[in-house]
Amino acid sequence: MELLPSSDSPCSNNSGGSSPNSSPKNIFVTASSLAVTTAAVGAAAAASSSSSPPSLSRYESQKRRDWNTFGQYLRNHRPPLALSQCSSAHVLEFLRYLDQFGKTKIHTHMCPFFGHPNPPAPCPCPLRQAWGSLDALIGRLRAAYEENGGKPETNPFGARAVRLYLREVREVQSKARGISYEKKKRKKPPQLQLPQEQHNPPPPPAAA
Repeated sequence: MELLPSSDSPCSNNSGGSSPNSSPKNIFVTASSLAVTTAAVGAAAAASSSSSPPSLSRYESQKRRDWNTFGQYLRNHRPPLALSQCSSAHVLEFLRYLDQFGKTKIHTHMCPFFGHPNPPAPCPCPLRQAWGSLDALIGRLRAAYEENGGKPETNPFGARAVRLYLREVREVQSKARGISYEKKKRKKPPQLQLPQEQHNPPPPPAAA
C-alpha cells in the first residue's frame, strides 16, 4: 500500500528537529509508480519536441525574408500589385529601389578613384547594392516564386531583361571599382609523382 504525505500534517516542527511525540512516516514509492512517472515525462518531452518546428537553414531563412520584403514592396506599390501582375519591369524597379540601402561605393567617371580597388581616401560617390548581393537575391527570389505557386515559364525573376540588367551592373561596377568578377579557375592539387625506377642501360653488343 502506498502512503502519501498529507499537506496538513508537517513532517518537522519550526525548530527543524523531530518532535518527541511524533513518529516518522515512511513514504513508499513502488516500482510501478516510478515507471508511470518516467513514461509521462518522456511523453511530454516527445510532444514538446514534435510540436516545435524544425530550424531552417541560413539560406532558407534569408529566402523567406527576401520573399516577404518583395511582397511588402508589391503591397506598397502605387497602385498595389498582385503577384500574378508582377513582370520583369517591376523586378527591375525593385532592384533600383534597393540601391538606396546599398553599402558599396561605386565611383563615378569624374572621381579620381575611378577604377581604384582600394581608394586611399573617402569620396562623395554614391552607395549602391553590390552586384554579388543582387545576383544572389535574384536567385533566391526566383526559387521562392516557384515555391509559392508561380510557374517557371512566367517567372519574372528569370526574365531576359533581369539577366541583362545584372550583367550591366556587373560590368559597370567592375570598371568603377577596378575589381574583376571573372570566375577564378581552381588550381588542381599537385599530384605526387612517384620516383621513377632507375634502370641500368643494357650492355653494348659484343663485337663479332
